[in-house]
Amino acid sequence: MDNGVTIRVLDEGDLDATAAVHQASFVRQQCSKEWLHCNFNAFPRSQLFVAENVKNEITGYILWCQKAGFRSEVVLELEQLAVHPAHQGQGIGTRLILESLPLVQRQLQSRGATVKHIMVTTRADNAAQRLYRKTLNAEVEATVCNLYSADEVVMISRNIAL
Repeated sequence: MDNGVTIRVLDEGDLDATAAVHQASFVRQQCSKEWLHCNFNAFPRSQLFVAENVKNEITGYILWCQKAGFRSEVVLELEQLAVHPAHQGQGIGTRLILESLPLVQRQLQSRGATVKHIMVTTRADNAAQRLYRKTLNAEVEATVCNLYSADEVVMISRNIAL
């Protein structure tokens, strides 16, 4: 489902609009723009991508992070995925994952690295687990009680073939 949405690398000029998506999606979190800006500045460890509609509105974003240093076989974390509540249910989250992951892989290949596993953590009651199972073939491997605002599950997608 296209819906006129383009997935692209986040540009520094997108930070305000992306912060608005963050604020609407993660109401308990604070300092949205600062959070996104520090991750933007952490490239290539962190890579941010946005979903932009035909009205040039940022409707969602995804943040990928490399874990445990730069290695030839990377454990990649889907650190954060958000779609503005007004745009949910349109396949934007799926597209953010599926279209940004090859771009991350391409950047990793430029330094001779590949994705070995993908890790995602999310609330145990978050319906997004279905999305991570469907798009990444991720499975719950552990539950951490009362980590942030509730129990969190750690999901792993092993031996990625892109």
